[in-house]
Amino acid sequence: MKYIIVDDEPIAHDIIKGYCDALPSLILVEHCYDAIEAMESLRNNTIDLIFLDLNMPKLKGFEFLKTLQNAPKVIVTTAYQEHALEGYELNIVDYLLKPFSFERFIKAINKIELNTEKHNTSNSKKDEERLFLRSNKKRIQVKTGDILFVEATGNYIKVVTSTTEIQVREKISDMLHILPTTEFFQVHKSFIVAKKHINEIEGNRIVINDFVIPIGKMYKSSLKTFLP
Repeated sequence: MKYIIVDDEPIAHDIIKGYCDALPSLILVEHCYDAIEAMESLRNNTIDLIFLDLNMPKLKGFEFLKTLQNAPKVIVTTAYQEHALEGYELNIVDYLLKPFSFERFIKAINKIELNTEKHNTSNSKKDEERLFLRSNKKRIQVKTGDILFVEATGNYIKVVTSTTEIQVREKISDMLHILPTTEFFQVHKSFIVAKKHINEIEGNRIVINDFVIPIGKMYKSSLKTFLP
């Protein structure tokens, strides 16, 4: 995924590029320090993603965005929270308030990568969807097609795949937000399951491989809407 950074502050460029350098899927095309430079970069290059500041000279961030007919994906990076609503009306992917952590940055990138893959309808393409999970001091890349289920355990969640279990310090509600909604659904306050890996459903339980997962009372009726 090729990206540009549009920000008039050099330190912001350093921080964003540092975060991006940790992810091999992101390739920097150009540093742009105002909207005019960004327009020139978009004319001369194929850009998939813009990291966009709002408070810039010559042309403000959203004013610049409104001039684009076919805008790439946009992640806003700003110190001004009051413009968030306008940003989402312009179809931005995420709105990062400075200073933002690497973990928050990863959540934004996960939204882009999963939403991009959702446009591919074949099963093989769906199996190639990936996200980065932070476990202890490591960042582990996981194919969403390999995830069997997610379980909340205290202050952590456990992501169980076909080959391993990964403990992540995250809320189950946040995980539900970044997983493809057509493939994963919540069946209990502590469990999210992958539809394609369900072996059987009997009474108040779901069987996936050797795992038995409970179905919560409040989720049982909504479960019918996800299944044929």
